Amino acid sequence: MRKIIPYNPDLVAFAKKLRKNMTLGEIALWREINNKKLGVRFSRQIPIDQYIVDFYCKDLQLAIEVDGSIHFKEGQQEKDAYRQKRLESLGVHFIRFNDLDVRDNLNWVLSEIKEKIKDLKEPTT
Repeated sequence: MRKIIPYNPDLVAFAKKLRKNMTLGEIALWREINNKKLGVRFSRQIPIDQYIVDFYCKDLQLAIEVDGSIHFKEGQQEKDAYRQKRLESLGVHFIRFNDLDVRDNLNWVLSEIKEKIKDLKEPTT
């Protein structure tokens, strides 16, 4: 049974807006991971706790973040680190990519995601 992480319902409308305004990298990645193309179901722009993650697999509690230019502005990396640490404390696993890497090295990105999925599916001993 999957763990359900509560979220702030006030974020739902903003998440819907983000789905309509995805970056080129997010669009390219979404085309490759939606409809269980990697064997698991991902959703996009999902509220978790007080945050919204770019892509999320509920069964694996795996968040994929695609960092666009806003993530490199002053102070943003610290905010991202705090946010990630908070979500990891709730059991969320993260994999993070630069928007340019997704656009320019999509095969490598997909390979990294497949490896992470494989690692999370393997039972721990």
